[in-house]
Amino acid sequence: MNALIRAEFRKLLSTRLWWWALAVAVGLGAGLTGLLTLVGPENFDPPMPGLHTEDGVRTVLGMLGFTVIIPAALGTLAMTSEYRHGTITHTFLFAPRRRQVLIAKTVVFGTAGLVYGTVLTATAAAAFFGGTAARGVTSAMATAEVLQLLARLAVTMAVYTLLGVAAGALIRHQVAALALVVGYLYMGELTLTVIPGVKLAYPLLPGGATASLTGFTYIADSLAGQLATRPVPLLPPWGAALLLTGYALLAAIAAVLVPMRRDVR
Repeated sequence: MNALIRAEFRKLLSTRLWWWALAVAVGLGAGLTGLLTLVGPENFDPPMPGLHTEDGVRTVLGMLGFTVIIPAALGTLAMTSEYRHGTITHTFLFAPRRRQVLIAKTVVFGTAGLVYGTVLTATAAAAFFGGTAARGVTSAMATAEVLQLLARLAVTMAVYTLLGVAAGALIRHQVAALALVVGYLYMGELTLTVIPGVKLAYPLLPGGATASLTGFTYIADSLAGQLATRPVPLLPPWGAALLLTGYALLAAIAAVLVPMRRDVR
């Protein structure tokens, strides 16, 4: 098993996909967070609480929660590329025990997602603290609280990577899988928040769990305000953490079991 994991890491690092992913992580973490911090949420349109309030800090850092679409798409690309280019066939020929191969892939992709999230949040922390220092603003949240929130986001990125891998295992056609993942994460869950009755399921979806962990509900609350409806109450953070853990386990199981029952073409 260790040899297979090492082989999958070498395969992953030999492609440009994940190197570009790290570049994107730095760009989003440092660039997006730094820009939002320097601009200040009180200067948004419409204005929001400033960084001297906890809501303002959560607004700036919570924006990173909307970038989970990136690791999810990367996980989908990584898995579907194996089928598109036929490399999965050669892997199964050299290692006929599919279960071990697929478990190794899941471990590697999950680790890659965690590395992506760590780079993203580490650069975001540097940009946030640097931005507040440059503006002479004192953050309403203590340093430890900010780092804890960002650590939650880092783990969330790993979960979404596994969700993308599972989607790629279930839908091997690359374009179709990407369209489903990106469309669902970009519009699907937010659309559900405005449908009466159906929106009650939002807290149980990955997006609702992520919003609970970050405390960032501005978009969902704004939609509810425009439609004159009440926002859907989210799970407590510990419940959201357990829910995302469950999603990660289900995604890992799907990524392992589904390809075992299919012919490789």
